Amino acid sequence: MRPPHRVVVLALDGVYPFELGIPSRVFGALQDRYEVLTCSVDGGPVATNADFSVTVGHGPEALATADTVLLPPFDISRLSRELPPQVGEALAAVRPGTRIVSICTGAFVLAAAGLLDGRPATTHWAVADVFRSWYPEVALDPDVLFVDDGDVLTSAGAASGVDVCLHLVRRDHGAAVANHVARACVVPPWRDGGQAQYIEHPVPPVAAHDTSATRQWALENLHEPLTLTELAGHARMSLRTFARRFNEEVGTSPGRWLIQQRVYRARHLLETTDLPVDDIAGQVGFATGTSLREHLHAAIGVSPLAYRRTFRGTAATR
Repeated sequence: MRPPHRVVVLALDGVYPFELGIPSRVFGALQDRYEVLTCSVDGGPVATNADFSVTVGHGPEALATADTVLLPPFDISRLSRELPPQVGEALAAVRPGTRIVSICTGAFVLAAAGLLDGRPATTHWAVADVFRSWYPEVALDPDVLFVDDGDVLTSAGAASGVDVCLHLVRRDHGAAVANHVARACVVPPWRDGGQAQYIEHPVPPVAAHDTSATRQWALENLHEPLTLTELAGHARMSLRTFARRFNEEVGTSPGRWLIQQRVYRARHLLETTDLPVDDIAGQVGFATGTSLREHLHAAIGVSPLAYRRTFRGTAATR
């Protein structure tokens, strides 16, 4: 059997305890597939941004054994434009080709180390201006939850750390396994990385008429065409009001959300059934198999056959 994929979390002084625990919670739900180690730059205790410190099990030598290195965020009062020497020495041990992930302010460390030069990235919107002024060579997008640039992934604050970790599970093992982990963690199974960070979206009053019931109805009827007029009619709103409220609540347009859900459902069927592509397209609301192929390729860059082969093996694609 292949050894578990090793995720090494580098905790820096001022680390946020919530985000520090995300990798162990998400990847730790699959102990047969992942192994999570936590280290510091010197092997000693790490001060958090709360009123306690944490003791980690490993020193920086653990980074040389990592398949994925993850940098959780730390308090903004500790941000610096230059890479602290100890942190630079620790990162120098990371093997070439290792997947590297940051959450929130962890992106500052990657940028200071030159790992984001010329690459797309994100961080928490509240520190985006500082990040952009310090690292203009990075293609910063502060309006998304996470950015997957292959071997380097960056994410925004707090809950988006859960999103990017679930995204990695989905990328490594498919939607069905990621759904299992999400259920174990009692979190939503999927939020698109391009979804907005909700920078200025107020929480609506409890009594406010929202679009959640219509979204649930749409998910139950994905096999139908589902026009914007039909969605707004189900929500008993005008087209303009529905589109505005939907974007406020979900962070994207109804049309884009529908495509995301159709692709997500199609991926699940490709992983768990032997249905032909045309049949799957009909079940998820795409007019033709060609339409499904185009949307799947736009979303994840592969064809249905290649996706099915990846997650079900060659026998299932014959």
